[in-house]
Amino acid sequence: MSLADQINEDIKSAMKEKNKPKLEALRAIKAQLLLAATEKGAGESNEAAEVKMIQKLVKQRRDAADIYIKEKRDDLAAEELEQVTIIENYLPEQMTEQQIRSEVDAIIKATGASSMKDMGKVMGQANAKMAGKADGKLIADLVKKALAG
Repeated sequence: MSLADQINEDIKSAMKEKNKPKLEALRAIKAQLLLAATEKGAGESNEAAEVKMIQKLVKQRRDAADIYIKEKRDDLAAEELEQVTIIENYLPEQMTEQQIRSEVDAIIKATGASSMKDMGKVMGQANAKMAGKADGKLIADLVKKALAG
């Protein structure tokens, strides 16, 4: 079953359950899928593009929640964070920090990277290898630590 079909089925069940937060989150995913499908030059969407799109939705919601928390609007922040948990269900299982660290160490060893000058080379391979399975910011932080020390 494709992601679009899965989302449509989940929208139907959320409507039957009258689960408004879940319905809003699913409709946001569906809207992004439709936008991606109608963009100029868009062909059949692939799984990697779908994962990237869902990660973007999660990041947008987290950023909005952070802003709401800074503005002391905990009610709105809670709504955003609830949608984050719903949307994250459509992402592949995320790697733990320890798993990411061991992958980064292996990439550094394989590339022979030894200083911060090699960060681009390491990040390119790390992002390709762990795309959709790990947060890019966490990967970058771990690469910096490994290359700096």
